[in-house]
Amino acid sequence: MPDTLHTPADPAPEATYSADTLIRVNLDESPHTNEKIHNRWHPDIPMVEWVDPGDDFIVEAYDWTGSQISNNDDASDVRDVELPQVHYLSGPIGVRGAQPGDLLVVELLDVGPLNRSQWGFNGVFSKNNGGGFLQEQFPTAQKSIWDFQGMFTTSRHVPGVRYAGLIHPGLIGTLPDRKMLDAWNTREKALFDTNPTRVPALAELPNTQAAHMGKMTGDARAAAAAEAARTLPPRENGGNCDIKDLSRGSVCYFPVYVEGGGLSMGDTHFSQGDGEITFCGGIEMASWLHVKVSIIKDGIAKYGVKNPMFKPSPITPKYDDYLIFEGISVDEDDNQHYVDMTEAYRQACLNAIEYMTKFGYSREQALAILGTAPVQGHVSGIVDYPNACATLWLPTDIFEFDMMPGADGPTKFLDGSVNVPVAPDL
Repeated sequence: MPDTLHTPADPAPEATYSADTLIRVNLDESPHTNEKIHNRWHPDIPMVEWVDPGDDFIVEAYDWTGSQISNNDDASDVRDVELPQVHYLSGPIGVRGAQPGDLLVVELLDVGPLNRSQWGFNGVFSKNNGGGFLQEQFPTAQKSIWDFQGMFTTSRHVPGVRYAGLIHPGLIGTLPDRKMLDAWNTREKALFDTNPTRVPALAELPNTQAAHMGKMTGDARAAAAAEAARTLPPRENGGNCDIKDLSRGSVCYFPVYVEGGGLSMGDTHFSQGDGEITFCGGIEMASWLHVKVSIIKDGIAKYGVKNPMFKPSPITPKYDDYLIFEGISVDEDDNQHYVDMTEAYRQACLNAIEYMTKFGYSREQALAILGTAPVQGHVSGIVDYPNACATLWLPTDIFEFDMMPGADGPTKFLDGSVNVPVAPDL
């Protein structure tokens, strides 16, 4: 369990909010003791609360792992995290009058860390347990701890940076209907079967291990868990989109597939770079979210919606200066890829990491910065075959020293005495 600001003998008082709190979490207990939490997608998961269009309310949420990660200097918990547990979501919440074919409008009025848990973590998963975007270069688990000071965050593991948070739910969406669930499972199983021994797997298929189905019990629960979709990827219902600009003031438009919609949310990040480059992305934290809901009747047909749409937050950290790193679709072994934007962005990230090491950062620290800082990722060129061009925009204002290139070369800021904890391979 994570370190907290209280002990069982001296419990922290529950937070008070400006609206009714529909879901609360106890960080000292397993999420599986809470019937208002689930970690799978399935149309039969019961609604835990019902609200009316126009209502606003508060939801508390665990961090995405359900408190598997501790506030310490040991990365073995990231190495050993039980991935079938994730993601722990608060919900589903039904909206009266919402019917299949409608759009559920979700306004994110405010969001923040729980008062009793003013810290978060960033992690890189072991290649043998989840992996990540840069798993070939960083196959070993690592983590960094980030402390919150109001709107800012710093880390004892990554000195020399300080930035304002852009707090957002990494995962938010609606329940699928039976037809959609079957489509997900069919197409993802087909992909998995093209290389069933790949590590990590090409897709995370239904798995009953550690499945938490909310209020479901007995045989119905067991049957649903065996076919419920994992929450790892984004899909037509929203889900794990990890869009860093969905902070306070943003609006989400989700397709409705089941009566009531079934809104769930969690996986909240204090800050994150575009692409969630470290996979255990951004700065993960326990949170509260203040949302308001409404309905657009027949909105799917009216607007031709297949996937959710979003209006971004009007509030973003203001950084005026960036250093932009280019990547093209030629990998580090000089292999040419045809207009491969994923490869191009990977190369832009690796170029930024190499640059930061010249100022004394370890490669692990540089990767943690890309995963947690408000870096921007851009599709800069996708028509000039054979090379796609992606760019990564690194805000230089977050650093306590001059990061720009100059004639005299880089001045080392760090001496290597502080580093990100890395777990030993077993």
